[in-house]
Amino acid sequence: MAIRTDRHGLEILDEETCWQLLSTSYVGRLAVSIANQPEMFPVNYAVDGRTLVFVTAEGTKLAAAVLGEGVAFEIDAADPLFHTGWSVVVRGHAREIEQMDELMAAQELPLASWSSHDKRRWVRIEPLTVTGRRIVHRGD
Repeated sequence: MAIRTDRHGLEILDEETCWQLLSTSYVGRLAVSIANQPEMFPVNYAVDGRTLVFVTAEGTKLAAAVLGEGVAFEIDAADPLFHTGWSVVVRGHAREIEQMDELMAAQELPLASWSSHDKRRWVRIEPLTVTGRRIVHRGD
């Protein structure tokens, strides 16, 4: 299969590869809009099927995520020695998990907050798009 590239020569990752990469990490960045200004928050997360789940406390992040028009979520990795790396971006909608059976299932995910704050609000990101790019050192 031929490698697809974008106009900058970056490899375009297929959705399956993006989900594989999402499954390898525990921390990502949640992007929301607050008063028409972009904000980013680091969150611990877990992949659940083809959705992402994170736990948070009441406050700005929760309100902006579930009441806003949409969210973006990003993870990446880079190797500065070889000038390689990748990035995956999930765009979609977030909703608070409130039904008891869904909440109990989410609590069984391998997800633990690194923060010492009491976090009891579970949120699911339901993707509309999942995209990724990779820069590969091909040698000169």
